[in-house]
Amino acid sequence: MTATSRNSVFYQRFLQLVEEANPAGDIYVITDNLSSRNSVSTRTWLEDHPRIKHVFIPVGACWLNLQEGWWRIFRKTALAGRSFGDPGHITHATEEASNR
Repeated sequence: MTATSRNSVFYQRFLQLVEEANPAGDIYVITDNLSSRNSVSTRTWLEDHPRIKHVFIPVGACWLNLQEGWWRIFRKTALAGRSFGDPGHITHATEEASNR
């Protein structure tokens, strides 16, 4: 999913998509400590979606964050040296890089 911001609203939309794609069982989201993941609105949203459980990576333990390695590869593959005319182009580049 691409989003125009890393705020709570878009994070909750992402979680909703994950929940819809996984209709049964608990969903464990292992995540960093970005404020949108732990905001009051996200915590309130999660109360209505008890199947989704957050597991936060300890602060200062970036080596445990597997997203960092993925982002490094992704930036080189999809974003490096490119300029994008609109959000649709970014979405397309993201999908192409993610399907490799």
